[in-house]
Amino acid sequence: MPERSTGSRARVALSVFYGLAGVLSALWVATLPAVDERLDLGPGRIGTLLLLLAVGALATMPLTGRAADRWGSRRLLRVAAPVCALVLCGVALAPSFGVLAVAVVPFGAATGAVNIALNVHGVEVERGLGKPVMGSLHGVWSLGGVVGGAVITAALAAGADVRTLMVSVAVAVIVVSLVPGRFLLTAPTSVRDDVQDTGGSIALSAGMIALMGGVVFAAYLSEATATDWAAVHARWELAAEPATASVVYTAFAAAMTVTRFLGDPLRARLGPARTMRFAGSVASTGYAFVLAASFAGSGAVACAIAGWSLVGVGMATVVPVIFSTVGAMVSRPGRALSAVTTISFGGALTGPAVIGYVAEVESLGAALLIPAFFAVFVTLAGPAAVRAVTGGLVPQRRP
Repeated sequence: MPERSTGSRARVALSVFYGLAGVLSALWVATLPAVDERLDLGPGRIGTLLLLLAVGALATMPLTGRAADRWGSRRLLRVAAPVCALVLCGVALAPSFGVLAVAVVPFGAATGAVNIALNVHGVEVERGLGKPVMGSLHGVWSLGGVVGGAVITAALAAGADVRTLMVSVAVAVIVVSLVPGRFLLTAPTSVRDDVQDTGGSIALSAGMIALMGGVVFAAYLSEATATDWAAVHARWELAAEPATASVVYTAFAAAMTVTRFLGDPLRARLGPARTMRFAGSVASTGYAFVLAASFAGSGAVACAIAGWSLVGVGMATVVPVIFSTVGAMVSRPGRALSAVTTISFGGALTGPAVIGYVAEVESLGAALLIPAFFAVFVTLAGPAAVRAVTGGLVPQRRP
């Protein structure tokens, strides 16, 4: 088991990698409109690019899990992070849609590899420190995305060329990523002491993996719906002005980011199962406010802001808790985490699209019943999933 000082240094180093991953995500998302304008893509081609990106990520995640177990998450992350930034340069410099379509596949693959490596090493850092840190690590990712997105948006508004901007930021990420890798943990930490007392790590069955993946699927769907549709809901359903509608999304994003930093002490106090119930209940209440906003008259926008903020607070802790729980119960968490991530990734991919199709046929208000249902599912299935995996074991902190 590493010394606490070693674990603390590894936590700081890993936080840098999480922040850089957030910056790379923002670099892709925030520049997409400018790339659209440069290459005249249109909605159909953008949809194709997003699909190819997802295909690359989903194809890589199972392989990445095996690689993390075999060669270590430290080595994997030190390679995957700069490679991810490097292949993004190819995306930036693509001269046509065809070349761009080819370039986004390895970018998606590298993004999937970084995602798995980050979470596997996060589990190992938690073991080394003997306390929850996954929530704050995900918070750093969110913070990196917010700061990166703001800087990129400001640069584009100032007239920066999108290709130059993307390559410059990607190169900066490559350079910075070379520094903290040496402070990551050099060897996997062992499973929790209470798990060892039961005879070693637990072999997670396919049913357990599916259940945990299903809970994260529901969380990702609910979260992605808020990301893509909160502002649109305020504009379409509540007749809010565009600037006001953007405030609705900002409230959600800010609530989620802040709660991720506060989620670790909450999980340490309540335990994973009770934290899941709390998170799902808060998110479900949030969606109730969102659905009620259409009937709130002059207070509609305020009701929506309160609702989406509660959704952010609730969903902020679900993914870190599930990933930590899975990783804490197995000696080599790479394959288990990659399996859960692969299943759950479908929520982020399919959720916003399904909402759009239902809104087209019925209304956006009616479509939001879907993520509301999945938030309730998290409330009910989340604690059961955690107990099924842990067998009732409670988190233990070191003195």
